[in-house]
Amino acid sequence: MATSGKGRGSLTADKRYGAAPARSGSGGGGPRKPEPRKPAPRKPRRQHGLVVGLILGLWRLIWRVLWGVTWRVGAVVGMVLGLTVFYFYSQLPPVAELLDGRARGSVTMLDRDGQVFAWRGETFGGQITAENVSPHLRNAVISTEDKRFYRHFGVSPRGIAGAVRINLSEGRGPLSGNGGSTITQQVAKLLCIGVPYNPADWKNEAAYEQDCRSGGVWRKVKEIPYAMAMEVKYTKEQILTIYLNRTYMGAGARGFEAAAQRYFGKSANEVGPAEAAMLAGLLTAPSRFAPTNNLQRSQERANVVVALMEEQGYLTPAQAADARANPARLSKAAETQSGGAFADWVMESTPSFLSSHTTEDVIIRTTMDQRLQKASEEALRFIFETKVKEGSKAQAAIVVMSADGAVRAMVGGREQVAAGSFNRATQAKRQTGSSFKPFAYAAAMDLGFTPADYVEDTPLTINIPGSGAWTPKNYDNQFKGMITLSQALAESRNIPAVRVSEAVGRDEVRKVANGFGIVSALADGPALALGASESSLLEMSGAYAGILNGGSSVTPYGLVELRLQGEDDVLLGAAGGLGERVISEDAALYLTYMMNRVIEDGTGTRARIPGWQAAGKTGTTQAARDAWFLGFTADYVAGVWMGNDDNAPLTGVTGGGLPAEIWREVMVRVHDGLQPQPLAMLIPEPKSPPGGYYAPSPNVMADGQSPSAGPQDNFDTGGGWQAEMPTQDVIIYDGPVPDDWVNEGPVMEGGDLVNQILRDVLGGFGN
Repeated sequence: MATSGKGRGSLTADKRYGAAPARSGSGGGGPRKPEPRKPAPRKPRRQHGLVVGLILGLWRLIWRVLWGVTWRVGAVVGMVLGLTVFYFYSQLPPVAELLDGRARGSVTMLDRDGQVFAWRGETFGGQITAENVSPHLRNAVISTEDKRFYRHFGVSPRGIAGAVRINLSEGRGPLSGNGGSTITQQVAKLLCIGVPYNPADWKNEAAYEQDCRSGGVWRKVKEIPYAMAMEVKYTKEQILTIYLNRTYMGAGARGFEAAAQRYFGKSANEVGPAEAAMLAGLLTAPSRFAPTNNLQRSQERANVVVALMEEQGYLTPAQAADARANPARLSKAAETQSGGAFADWVMESTPSFLSSHTTEDVIIRTTMDQRLQKASEEALRFIFETKVKEGSKAQAAIVVMSADGAVRAMVGGREQVAAGSFNRATQAKRQTGSSFKPFAYAAAMDLGFTPADYVEDTPLTINIPGSGAWTPKNYDNQFKGMITLSQALAESRNIPAVRVSEAVGRDEVRKVANGFGIVSALADGPALALGASESSLLEMSGAYAGILNGGSSVTPYGLVELRLQGEDDVLLGAAGGLGERVISEDAALYLTYMMNRVIEDGTGTRARIPGWQAAGKTGTTQAARDAWFLGFTADYVAGVWMGNDDNAPLTGVTGGGLPAEIWREVMVRVHDGLQPQPLAMLIPEPKSPPGGYYAPSPNVMADGQSPSAGPQDNFDTGGGWQAEMPTQDVIIYDGPVPDDWVNEGPVMEGGDLVNQILRDVLGGFGN
């Protein structure tokens, strides 16, 4: 502050910001110029040691280099990613072109009533969309496969990081096992990242798909831009639509619509929570969790999906509890898995360009009867569960057909196996044994003989050039002398069958057998009559159908008509059915009578069907390697074969045993609910033995000589079975069975006979 005082200069307050600069000149009170501000003193820099200084300097250098490289590399990667996404974006086709990704079509088979019973190839059930599919199915898929589907842009870093963590914790590689793929990435894989299937580049379609599904770092790198391109090109609903249509669902079903139809017999638009959960559960491992393989395992997997749906709010607790309490079950067609062998046979007998290699979806209407198929399967299972010892490896096959050759049922083996497995009903070629004998007798009937005519059951030796003497034996190691043809067939005696075959001529027997459909190579020697030749069960069943229908040939068939799905034009019709006449109608009726005696009084008594007339024939081959029973009623023909796949002998099995019992069980079930119908057959007039011969002793040919002549006072000329033969007592052989013959006699192979012999052994023919 300034004050006036005597002798003192003026007082001035201290300046806050320093003293004013001195004025120039003396006196004067002009304004002063401000003095320049002095800079504030700096804080002294912290001093580091030499080592620390070097480290910090190096770190700053590395950081600057990394930052410079990172943002530049990031920019390049971003540019490359953007260009790659744009490239894939420009290559992506319209959604409609991506829904059916199969290179080949499928075959759907309908039974005689028009119901689906089998599929072959990959079935595409038809296009569905994410908008019209069952909401439960859409929610099940999202909750199981990609719960953040609607929130990511094709790739989920969180999902990938979680998958890597799981893989490492379980001792796998970071990209082995769980992949953390989004639904969009899975679609990219299904589309093989835009690489189309080219048959010239791949061994087959399976190899192509395997490569598309392969993992690895490079595959993941390519998936990312492709998935992002799809997110740009398509909506979320469109991406989900592609996924729902293209993903494989097990059992040959491609897409959820085909799977819903195959497993549940309904559209994917109609499935409920339990069914939706089961379908979504297949995505992890379609073949393992397919309900047709293991329904319980599939239901357990579905419960896991139900829990996820409940956890994510797609199901209320009440809905989830109901889904667990009422798990999804298979449709009737899927549950029975009926007709696998039948379907395989139809596929094999249909031109490949319309079946196994079709590029279109094909519908085949067949002769299959699912009731009869189930009856056959149940009968076989019943016999093996109740009559066959546990652990037996014996196999069996069954064929059921109508008299015109329409196959109604076919069982290719004991167990239900995958499509394309070995079909013992059509592919196994085995010796027929005594089941071939009816064709020798058919030739005789066609030449004018009757079942009441006689043939010698006496020792017989035929010299086969190059092989030596051949002596067939009877099953009981005994001889009965002069017996009727009917008795000879009923008791399946070998020597009379050989005599008949030699008498009418082997060429004639082959002609009859070929005419009835036995197209396999037939034996040249005398063992022809004893079934030394090989044939399939289907061939033999068709031949017996020819006897039932009155003597006309039959070509077994299963296909009725073939057309393309959605079209009415028939591309292929039935190729089988009745053919030309092989033997006269009377001959067929006589033979039917003889085969009826087989079941009523002969080796086939175990095949009797209460209340029904039936005709048939047993068959057992050398060392019991094969056992057969074939026969028919007025309604159906059925054939049964038993044997081991390795051709090992059966233990204690002959054609009149287990095969006859299987046949009876099949036919009892097949005829359930039907009205018994009589067999068309011709009963012969009784005849006396030729030349006054009769059998005076239990073992009439013990001395190897012809039976002696004698009176016929005791010959019963009354009606019935006894009217056909003299009354005899026969010693039954009950000792050990030699290795070279079985209960129905040995099948002994030999070379060609130079001369036709023994044409006069049928001494009573024509009398």
